[in-house]
Amino acid sequence: MERLRLLVVDDEQPMREGVIRALRKFTVSLPYAEDDYGFDLSEAGTGEEALEIIDKTPPDLVLLDYKLPGIKGLDVLDSIAQRQLDILTVMITAYASLETAVSATRYGAYDFLAKPFTPEELRTAVQKATKHLVLSRQARKLSQEKRRVRFEFISVLAHELKSPLAAVEGYLRIIQEKSAGDSLAAYETMVGRSLTRLEGMRKMIFDILDLTRIESGQKKRELAECDLREAAQAAIETALPSAQERGVVIELHSPERASLLADRGEMDIIFNNLVSNAVKYNRPNGRDDLTIAADDEQATITCRDTGIGLSETEAQQLFREFVRIKNAKTKNILGSGLGLSTVKKLATEYYGGDVRVESEPNVGSTFTVILRSPPSAPRSAAPGK
Repeated sequence: MERLRLLVVDDEQPMREGVIRALRKFTVSLPYAEDDYGFDLSEAGTGEEALEIIDKTPPDLVLLDYKLPGIKGLDVLDSIAQRQLDILTVMITAYASLETAVSATRYGAYDFLAKPFTPEELRTAVQKATKHLVLSRQARKLSQEKRRVRFEFISVLAHELKSPLAAVEGYLRIIQEKSAGDSLAAYETMVGRSLTRLEGMRKMIFDILDLTRIESGQKKRELAECDLREAAQAAIETALPSAQERGVVIELHSPERASLLADRGEMDIIFNNLVSNAVKYNRPNGRDDLTIAADDEQATITCRDTGIGLSETEAQQLFREFVRIKNAKTKNILGSGLGLSTVKKLATEYYGGDVRVESEPNVGSTFTVILRSPPSAPRSAAPGK
């Protein structure tokens, strides 16, 4: 159970005792919170005493009498505001006029409770204040987390783009200054490397666009009976030039009819990432076997390569955003570190499935993607019917 500190400030001791008795075993249940909330109670008879407690051990909630001897309730409220403390205050007052409410609100009170009140009215006010306090804190925490993630995203993106930009700039300056001589042949390698770097940056931009559209919920989905075999063949054709250049053989194992209720664009993202990674991280003259098994409700896609493989630690990190396994074998392989994280988001969040990898260094990796038909989407007729 979560505990909140609640301070009761009232110059009437019987009132303080009554409030504490009513709240001692009181708990607040919130539907969006994992735990119930109970209260650690303390009391003060004057404004001066209340401020001492607030300075030493700031409470979460304060039940504050409007009229106190010495420092008044509004003065305590103003002092809390000036300290910029994360405290929610409910004013207790026998002077429940509109002017009182306006004054209390202006000084930062969340609510006020008119004397005399019943234990049930007190608990209702505390429950309402607790709900507001917890929601406000969760909203601030979420906002801070979003800022942190955004900062990390931009930092990693800047880092990933900085190196290829610097390389392209360097090659262009050599060409501009003709540092390698007057023969065009001397610059062919530089042009080729620049184009490779630019292609890597283009893929990163496309991966980022895919990821942001998915996470923002703004990606337009068109669910229909999708021919997975056709999507897989399209991905293989896209990767074929790179595969042939490295001598990697790609073979598709699939029944004639392998379909799933899905968005074709999302299937293209999944197959393109699986096949391109299997080629990039394969060894020369290696092999990639892409297997599809599907029925009306579920599809299992398996991509097995004979590549450089992963250690157990590397495999555990693989599906996080911007994670690229960097070692002596991968240092010259370009990538955004977003492709597999996008595959995982699609599989788990859009298709109620899963993604896993089994790998052994210097032997190869097997990626398995499980996809299930979205249950709420209407099924269309199969292709050709």
